Amino acid sequence: MDKVRADKWLWFARFFRTRSLSSKYISENSVRVNGTKTKKPSAIVKPGDIITLTVGNTTKVVKILSCGVRRGSALDASLLYSLQYSSFLTENKNYDRVGARPTKKNRRILDKIKSSLE
Repeated sequence: MDKVRADKWLWFARFFRTRSLSSKYISENSVRVNGTKTKKPSAIVKPGDIITLTVGNTTKVVKILSCGVRRGSALDASLLYSLQYSSFLTENKNYDRVGARPTKKNRRILDKIKSSLE
């Protein structure tokens, strides 16, 4: 088999737990095939295609090596693609805190300053 549906391939390669979940992500424009946004889960992919998928905070770029015929083990799935790029995008929610926790003395000083501002 040299061509397969995009949702099926993502499920074969174990990027998603279910095929319907892979279809959902493709429909939400979270998957690109050869740099173009793919809106249809029925898009055809073949060996040599580059798939870019964004799931949560992670972006992965993979090159399809083989299409596969069924969903197999994790070892079988790793033979279907080669990982070109992977990044974990972090949001700066918890990075505004610098240094250790303030001591009791420093907390009292901060409380005095805050109460004087109110």
